Amino acid sequence: MSQTVILSDPIFDTHTWLGHVEQAERLVAIRNAIASSGLNRDLHHYEVHPALESDLQAVHTPRLLAQVRRLASYGGGQFDSDTYVTPDSWEAATLAAGAAVGAVDAVAGGEVRNAFALVRPPGHHATPSRAMGFCLINNIAVAARYAVRRLGVARVAIVDYDVHHGNGTQDIFYDDPHVLFCSTHASPFYPGSGSITEMGDHAAAPGTTLNVPLPFGTGDRGYRRAFEQVIVPAIRAFRPELIMVSAGFDAHWSDPLGPMVLSVTGFARLNQIILDLADELCGGRVVMSLEGGYNLDALAACVVASLRQLIGRSPGQDAIGQVEAPEPDAEVNRVIDILQDRHPLLR
Repeated sequence: MSQTVILSDPIFDTHTWLGHVEQAERLVAIRNAIASSGLNRDLHHYEVHPALESDLQAVHTPRLLAQVRRLASYGGGQFDSDTYVTPDSWEAATLAAGAAVGAVDAVAGGEVRNAFALVRPPGHHATPSRAMGFCLINNIAVAARYAVRRLGVARVAIVDYDVHHGNGTQDIFYDDPHVLFCSTHASPFYPGSGSITEMGDHAAAPGTTLNVPLPFGTGDRGYRRAFEQVIVPAIRAFRPELIMVSAGFDAHWSDPLGPMVLSVTGFARLNQIILDLADELCGGRVVMSLEGGYNLDALAACVVASLRQLIGRSPGQDAIGQVEAPEPDAEVNRVIDILQDRHPLLR
């Protein structure tokens, strides 16, 4: 069995708005870094197909999908000050969701152990009925629901370590007992959701949402502690058959949008925790889907390190380095203590 697949497409570059931080150059930087790293010979590139309308409607309202399609057909525009549409955005967005679905197909079908959907636009802020936060269609949610409904995967765990809370993914699965959504994110920060008290629908899916809101300035040490003491035991209790990762790298210390201080090495430690957990629980089945990350050098370095780990190598040297600054340990410990006391999967 081949090891690692990546799914991407040049069409994603056509979704770009002059001066916007979520731009085509993000994937250009990633592709260039992969080529320079020599990893291409160890990666399998799968063709990407658009997500089916039925799979999109399993997550989003027909009205939202019609809005995105119509705005693209009119030549583009904006849903809000953050979220734009170009003439090619409908094609790019449905192809991005399709790439995530294709990654699930490859991994759940046993063709490969893991896969990375290198996509744009990102998805985790898109709710069932609203495009927001740079996101038009929720790629990872479309793929996770596809895994459950179409492939019969009983339980999927989604880990979102983007610096922003994945409010759209949470909303989509809040009452779904088949999907555990775990998020570490800066708090208080955009989009303002993701409190400790949001733990899933009490009647339908208690405990299937796990939010770890972290204080500004949290870095490698605090994130690792949150993963080891909260995320890992919760996923173990849930026993997923597939682990998916909303891989946003905007918690890196150099990111222009984020207030956190993770390093490339710090992200690699989080990835290794996830990969080890997948080996333990679900035959190593991991699907990653790109979300944020807006310093091009850091984004590319994080993706290359992640791919090295997916193919079974060390993440390599962190050429960008770390920030030497005190972390808010007491505040991080307080969040962990509250979750360990109150969350259904941790009691």
